[in-house]
Amino acid sequence: MFMMTARAASLLAALGCLAAAAQAQAPGSAAERVDRYLSRLTTLRAGFEQEVLDATGAVREEASGTLAIAKPGRFRWDYRQPSEQLLVSDGRTLWLYDAELEQVTVRKADQALSATPASLLSGQGKASESFEVADAGRAEGVEWALLTPRLGDTDFREVRLGFRDGGLERMELVDRLGQTTRIRFTDVEINPALADGLFDFRPPPGVDVVGSGAAP
Repeated sequence: MFMMTARAASLLAALGCLAAAAQAQAPGSAAERVDRYLSRLTTLRAGFEQEVLDATGAVREEASGTLAIAKPGRFRWDYRQPSEQLLVSDGRTLWLYDAELEQVTVRKADQALSATPASLLSGQGKASESFEVADAGRAEGVEWALLTPRLGDTDFREVRLGFRDGGLERMELVDRLGQTTRIRFTDVEINPALADGLFDFRPPPGVDVVGSGAAP
């Protein structure tokens, strides 16, 4: 169950890298554009459509919902279809709530998000310090940037970020087993006002709660 949580967190945080490629007319390398955008990003809100493909390219899972991100380290990844799941972090604690299973998985955010693209949401350091960042060309009107982790002990091999007409549109994450998670973003808002309560979570009465508590 929590592998999905880590994957969703990775996807969320990779958003922090994205729109640099949207600055296609800006001078400098892809890494410079990513770092420039990260320094300006404070919040993000969007809808999403997600599909997971196995190593053969067959679609194994489809989902959709909404997401919100706020530095430092806060996010809300809200799956609406085909079943309700909620991934929330207030910067200290990470919760995954599965409504169908009536279960909440809890972990300390720093442990769950260490060595993933999600760590970029902390606002500390530059993307180029943790990732090799390269231009990945243009296909079907989408400009792509490729991020490869510098450390070899992460759960993913690469993150690809896609932009159209200056806006975030797609993201692809390839894990160590060859499974690919693809996300298409809609109605993207950069730096909107977001209420603090959006990133709070209290387990509903009667659900099972498993995992560690909040960081001290």
